[in-house]
Amino acid sequence: MTGPIAENDSALRRRARQAIDAGQYALAEQLLRDLARLAPRDVPVRMELAQAILRNGRMREATQHLLDAVAFLPNDAPLIAQLAWRLSLQGEILGARQCLDHLMRAPNPPPHVIAEQAHLRWMLGEVIVASRLMERAAKAGLDTPGEYYLRGMLLQFEGRLDEAKQVLLALLERWPEHADAAVILANLHRQTPLANHLELLRSLQARLPAQATHPRLRFAHAEYHSAQFKVLDDLGRWGEAWAQLEQCNRAMHALNPYDALAEAAQVEALEATAAALPAAAPVGDAQADGPMPIFIVGLPRSGSTLLDHMLSAHSEVASAGEISDFQRQLHWVADVATIDQASFSAMLAKAASIDFDLLGRRYLEQTRWRAQGRRFYIDKMPINLRMVPFIRRALPTAPILHLVRAPMDVCYSNLKVMFGNTSAYCYDMAAMAHYHGLYRRLVRRWHALMPGAMLDVDYAALVTHPEQTLARVLAHCGLAMEPACLRPEDNPAPVATPSSAQVREPVHTRALEQWRRYEVQLEPLRRALEVEPDSSP
Repeated sequence: MTGPIAENDSALRRRARQAIDAGQYALAEQLLRDLARLAPRDVPVRMELAQAILRNGRMREATQHLLDAVAFLPNDAPLIAQLAWRLSLQGEILGARQCLDHLMRAPNPPPHVIAEQAHLRWMLGEVIVASRLMERAAKAGLDTPGEYYLRGMLLQFEGRLDEAKQVLLALLERWPEHADAAVILANLHRQTPLANHLELLRSLQARLPAQATHPRLRFAHAEYHSAQFKVLDDLGRWGEAWAQLEQCNRAMHALNPYDALAEAAQVEALEATAAALPAAAPVGDAQADGPMPIFIVGLPRSGSTLLDHMLSAHSEVASAGEISDFQRQLHWVADVATIDQASFSAMLAKAASIDFDLLGRRYLEQTRWRAQGRRFYIDKMPINLRMVPFIRRALPTAPILHLVRAPMDVCYSNLKVMFGNTSAYCYDMAAMAHYHGLYRRLVRRWHALMPGAMLDVDYAALVTHPEQTLARVLAHCGLAMEPACLRPEDNPAPVATPSSAQVREPVHTRALEQWRRYEVQLEPLRRALEVEPDSSP
């Protein structure tokens, strides 16, 4: 491109960049549209235009510009990877996988490009492929803490626990501030008096600045406290263990304060929206043919991973893991970009006019590849409990399984597990009780509004009477019992959750009433659960 057109192109790029930097997204969109007309095959321009349109709140058109860019993929591996990231975040998983397949054909890619592919495959739930890519990147000389961590985590998810241990130990020895690895390390195996990581964890934490003021260092200290809690809890040194858990949760609660009013407002909005939704539409042909999802919902730490691993041992069921596809497709159909918390409210405001048949078709189009040739695939995202009214209308024949666990058991299990910065409710007893009350309130509401929409599966019954309980679950899904389902420890499928090591054991009852080890310390939680049964505002 030369002459006046090139000069105009350059000026438009400069002005568009200035507008984006200034937060003037309407102006940026206008300038980038002009630029796209001048350079229709320019992938970076398409991506910038899509981002500006997203910032202006419109998801469908933004997504289309990203999809259009796929046809013009350049020989630029980092740019292709960036486009794949953008597509996956907008729910266009098939487009993202097309970009990744294109990258896989690149001859002799550098290690950082291989690692980028691994990160993307992992985000899409392709654990085995991601793990093999990380092995290639490591052999090619990649040597950064982030890549060590991803490799160790993927090995854990595959069940290659001893290999994961070696990678994580090497990471922590060189970069002790990357304490995410300490949490995984403590959870790989049950710690014993003869084989435990307590002194190692203490020595690693001592290498961090003691008076940490930066949030990242405060977070790292909290992770070391969490890891030491796990070791001490395994060792039966419960007084010392609780002291570590308190330090962890105190720090995390300060870093991530729980907003009870915002959570309650969201539940109120969900209830009002669900009550106003039109009646469920008849099942369309696109839903009747082909693999069907089985949704597993509930609170985190309710036993959903165990149920997933038992069901996916069935010859006709695959596990897709924890995927966010349904909510992303809901936002696409509502044409509301997922920018911040207000985006969810904006989506709910449009819910009454949503085309639920289109929502069901899009969800199936973007996820059915996960079935791997089987009749069913499991979408195990606990927070989808909030999506039940929308799932029921979009996918009327899809089974929804709701894991139910005793309140003290499930709340304690959330309090003791390091979820990072994504679950503010689980670092404070009052917050945990409030969040649990909102959960119970929604469950009662969904059962009243939509009788039979979801099957309650009791965790205690699942582990004490697995055959009878699982037979009822399988019958609800239209499946016959298979002996393999009762032996989840033999299921080779990857498990991409913090409880991946535990579900590789035979079904057991050890997790029932574990909270009683800390009965005195948890008394405020027990009282809060009694006095706030539904978290009514």
